[in-house]
Amino acid sequence: MTPQEIKSALGAGLLSFPVTHFDAEGKFRPDSYQKHVEWLSSYDAPVLFAAGGTGEFFSLTPQEVPLVVKAAKEASGKTAIVSGCGYGTEIAVDLARSVEKAGADGILLLPHYLIDAPQEGLYAHVKRICQSVGIGVMVYNRDNAILGVEALKRLCDECPNLVGFKDGTGDIGLIRQITATMGDRLTYLGGMPTAELFAEAYLGAGFTTYSSAVFNFVPGLAVEFYNALRGGDRARCETILKDFFYPFMAIRGRRKGYAVAAVKAGVRLQGFDAGKVRPPLDDLSAEEDAMLEKLIAPWKR
Repeated sequence: MTPQEIKSALGAGLLSFPVTHFDAEGKFRPDSYQKHVEWLSSYDAPVLFAAGGTGEFFSLTPQEVPLVVKAAKEASGKTAIVSGCGYGTEIAVDLARSVEKAGADGILLLPHYLIDAPQEGLYAHVKRICQSVGIGVMVYNRDNAILGVEALKRLCDECPNLVGFKDGTGDIGLIRQITATMGDRLTYLGGMPTAELFAEAYLGAGFTTYSSAVFNFVPGLAVEFYNALRGGDRARCETILKDFFYPFMAIRGRRKGYAVAAVKAGVRLQGFDAGKVRPPLDDLSAEEDAMLEKLIAPWKR
């Protein structure tokens, strides 16, 4: 896809991040992963993000990322594939080029490694990566990589393939200033953990879509919530929040890292052999697996 085509696809509906599947030895398992991607691609999501945050990008080697992207691209049919990308600038440039060769339709630039950086440094980092590839790039405002309005505006002026802005800060004041300033120059994606919990607030701030982690294992419910949100059916949104998302939030909040581990547990409970999470994450306990299994029972495939 061209950068403008992936920009349009990003704004066309619900988005999601497939978990990366591992075998018993912790190695990437493309066969199970592709079955999962095929299942997800049968639902109404125009873009899937391979090797993203929920896909444990942070625990993959730079050599594994393009393998995951290639497997996703082969299994996704007409669904566009965006790859995770990140770390320091030089590693990120190499990753961006490698996933472009692997067939990615775009990249999502995750926060750089470890240190805080000034706005000028963040600007140079993003600009270098954008200029290293021909595919579309989305930035992810989160943690130690918070682009301000002025730096983002400069990047929009100088990088035609910068097409998306994802937010994981929850700073409604900042993101409303960004949407007001940049207008339709970018597509805006909500990126808080369990994004449905924040979707109404983000919609009011000009974010028309978000990435749904639970789409990994209850895609029908995730699409139903998204359609109710965009259709203004607040009563249905509240029912789904109370019946599913708030109980899921309680499980997710029991331990650090469960924003990923609980999603992967859900995928396993749906019958996919996704394997365990890699360290430094840890899997749910047997008790928590049982809690999650009871919660998703109405949506078992």
